[in-house]
Amino acid sequence: MALSRLSLRSNAFLKPATTTALPSSIRRHVSTDTTPITIETAAPFTAHQCDAPSRSVETSSSEILSFFRDMARMRRMEIAADSLYKAKLIRGFCHLYDGQEALAVGMEAAITKKDAIITSYRDHCTFLGRGGELVDAFSELMGRKRGCSNGKGGSMHFYKKDASFYGGHGIVGAQIPLGCGLAFAQKYSKEEFVTFVLYGDGAANQGQLFEALNIAALWDLPAILVCENNHYGMGTATWRSAKSPAYFKRGDYVPGLKVDGMDALAVKQACKFAKEHALKNGPIILEMDTYRYHGHSMSDPGSTYRTRDEISGVRQVRDPIERVRKLLLSHDIATEKVLKDMEKEVRKEVDDAVAQAKESPIPEASELFTNMYVKDCGVESFGADRKEVKVTLP
Repeated sequence: MALSRLSLRSNAFLKPATTTALPSSIRRHVSTDTTPITIETAAPFTAHQCDAPSRSVETSSSEILSFFRDMARMRRMEIAADSLYKAKLIRGFCHLYDGQEALAVGMEAAITKKDAIITSYRDHCTFLGRGGELVDAFSELMGRKRGCSNGKGGSMHFYKKDASFYGGHGIVGAQIPLGCGLAFAQKYSKEEFVTFVLYGDGAANQGQLFEALNIAALWDLPAILVCENNHYGMGTATWRSAKSPAYFKRGDYVPGLKVDGMDALAVKQACKFAKEHALKNGPIILEMDTYRYHGHSMSDPGSTYRTRDEISGVRQVRDPIERVRKLLLSHDIATEKVLKDMEKEVRKEVDDAVAQAKESPIPEASELFTNMYVKDCGVESFGADRKEVKVTLP
């Protein structure tokens, strides 16, 4: 019955919601012009308690090309992670981001590495967007020493402090109050930066979201709460879990904006608008209308609560990479052959990174006791009988 009801709603997903250097062989055949050009977003923004930003987005040929390449890298990374998981080289939980790449690249285009980002367990592409290396990502996924969290965090706990990326959190919604704490630190230190706090529609009903938002609004913290609404919290559709699925209005007294999260330029425009707002007025909510192609995690086939036609329909009409491909072709920025060659380069880059990650060693057993307490505090670990000292923690 749920699927029959869902099929009536499937068409809604097909409608838009109301940088890495290039190889020299490719660079010669594409436009690298940085002259500003203006492109209109695929759909208008819907605002709550604020004026909506303009649909006309200033960009350039080189930026649009970087969107294509960066999203292609992200997509290929997640496809490779799928294969590695099925080969049992990645163990435990693994949540993939393919379909949602426009959020990662659009957000980065509007902010700096001094602006902080904190997210949930679907964090691989956010890490890549922050400047993370593919080999570090695959090493972490496979529990290898070279990983961005030294092989100890796995899929759900990516981290890159030098780019203000604070994870990767496995507990649903737990990153929201932490993110507001980062925003508090920025305001306390009188920094002109903001924090983007990402969470899914499945976490949008969590009490801690509203508690943190209340404090953020009281103190005018530069916090931007980004609801990545991919329409399913695990296997539960939003229409089954939320009486009011207009997540951008959930803040009531806090302004909000609904954004077509499959349009990289719309995401960029919204994040630029939100940053300016947060620095002057305090928190704002962005609801990014997006879609994931894989199931909730690798243990979820993703086809028991939605139809295959729905998934393929979104791919055909709203896929973020294909949208950018059409922009590049229609504005004569690159040819179809050049884009295909670029995708081949990306495929090789990902394959090489996987091979390097496999060569990285597993962390030493002693690493189990590190990163738990302040260094040199003299804490000791005992055996089960509480008599024999097993190790003194570093």
